[in-house]
Amino acid sequence: MAAGVTSANGETALHVRLKRLAFLWAQAQGFSACAMEVSLPKCRYRADVAAYRPHPSQIGSTAIFECKQVLCDLRRDNCRTDAERQRHPSLRSAESLFPEFDSQNFAVIGHRGYSRLLRELRALQNRLYDCAKFDKLTRYRCANLFFLVLPEELFRDPEIPAGWGALVESNGALILVRKPIWHETTEENRMRLLHRIAVVGTRSLNQKLHNPGGLLQRP
Repeated sequence: MAAGVTSANGETALHVRLKRLAFLWAQAQGFSACAMEVSLPKCRYRADVAAYRPHPSQIGSTAIFECKQVLCDLRRDNCRTDAERQRHPSLRSAESLFPEFDSQNFAVIGHRGYSRLLRELRALQNRLYDCAKFDKLTRYRCANLFFLVLPEELFRDPEIPAGWGALVESNGALILVRKPIWHETTEENRMRLLHRIAVVGTRSLNQKLHNPGGLLQRP
């Protein structure tokens, strides 16, 4: 069942829930400083959840959590009818000087098959983007530990990025089904990530302080 959209940027209730579970799981593992939607140092990406676990005698360790979901949108193809041909006698976009060189704008006919194809294409593009993202996060040593957070029905071990751990949602909690590999990173990188976690946490608290009603709402 597809999760409903809950925000203007298209984030779904499922994605929000996975982030919340990752946040709580990280705290239970001793990561006392956590924040959501943290811009990462040394790259242009943001982590769904970033966390820092202190150590009594040295700089602590850091972790990044990425929450992923797949919405299966099964729709029947809706063939174009004669009435649609009358409403859309021409699909040309009228963007060039000569009509024969105009591109075709198939979106105007509202064809479900075409819309589904566009969604599948976007999904493949996002998958390619994510693969590059996972590789860069580890290659740039953005944290010591990396976790992929998934709904139970989506977990497939071969699909988990190399070196990443896997947290699977089950009965309202997360279960560690694959342990991550430890990645060495500099103390400077760890402190920079901790600083960004603190900035996001402070910004979130400021928003709640400017909206006192938000402090009374339960998560």
